[in-house]
Amino acid sequence: MIFVTVGAQMSFDRLVGWVDDWAAKRDRDDVVAQIGPSDYQPRQLKVIPFMTPPEFRARLAEADVVVAHAGMGSILNALELGKPILVVPRHGEWEETRNDHQIATANRLGAEGLVTVADSAEDFERELTRLVQEATESRISAHAQPELLDRLREYALGDR
Repeated sequence: MIFVTVGAQMSFDRLVGWVDDWAAKRDRDDVVAQIGPSDYQPRQLKVIPFMTPPEFRARLAEADVVVAHAGMGSILNALELGKPILVVPRHGEWEETRNDHQIATANRLGAEGLVTVADSAEDFERELTRLVQEATESRISAHAQPELLDRLREYALGDR
């Protein structure tokens, strides 16, 4: 599951639109988005405008990949849970926030290797695709491999 969060104070339709387009192109039905106060009507995303802190934390814990604005709460929670996070900073000049503090935050944390940053639609599509692929490759099965189980049975039953 991919979890998207834009915070609760302002809309971030640029990011929501990018995620919606990405999910539609890939026919993904496992993208859940907390979009805050928005007029954008996603066609592919499962939308939850607002969440309580426990609901937010539960969605983060479920996620394979997190996509977020460069809000420190979102970033710190994802990092604490060990989730790969793609950060798209809001821009003051586009009235997505009051100033460009999110650009500075994203750039610094990206330089530290703590987050992946995308600031264009092309970078976003490439980086989200990469993070989803890497998350898929790093998954392990919830069950032991049949060969291991067979060897353990042989050992336990004395058929060594």
